Amino acid sequence: MPGVAGVDEAGRGPLAGPVVAAAVVLGQHVPPGLADSKLLTRAQRLRLDGAIRATSQVGLGVASVAEIDRLNILQATMLAMERAVQSLVEALAGALAEAPGLVLVDGNRCPAWHWPSRAIVGGDATEPCISAASIIAKVARDQIMADLHLAYPQYGWDRNAGYGVPQHLAALAAWGPTPHHRRSFAPVARCFTKTAD
Repeated sequence: MPGVAGVDEAGRGPLAGPVVAAAVVLGQHVPPGLADSKLLTRAQRLRLDGAIRATSQVGLGVASVAEIDRLNILQATMLAMERAVQSLVEALAGALAEAPGLVLVDGNRCPAWHWPSRAIVGGDATEPCISAASIIAKVARDQIMADLHLAYPQYGWDRNAGYGVPQHLAALAAWGPTPHHRRSFAPVARCFTKTAD
């Protein structure tokens, strides 16, 4: 019987880094403690990430900074979600399992794809498969930003994940943007305007 997949993203709001989406079909043994990733501690997310991956089918999708700047953040998020579901479908095929019969998407709209789907506002708090996707996406994106931090430590991405917190904004003003900053986001765009002046 086809399963239900949950889809969520991480990284719509930051000034730097990609947007990451995850798609998850939970296994028979649902890890206890699933919740909206924003309500969990880092330690809880890491523990649940391992438990979800051990018992469920997972797909990840990423939209790059270049795609965010070219398409806009909404369309790039939709693209990342589509890639996540496609990755999940390929994983299910490799496991000789059926593709999802329904995809539940956190938010108020679904990408323009061919999979049967339903958008659920606040779904990351009410649908376990979406909660699982929110955790997988958050952990994956945090790791990407922690890796980028090694090359650009002044921005504090290992702690702020690229969000426009005071430390990040101060570093942006002092050091300027990196290739990983979203030029279409106003605080970053202002740096280029100042340079032009």
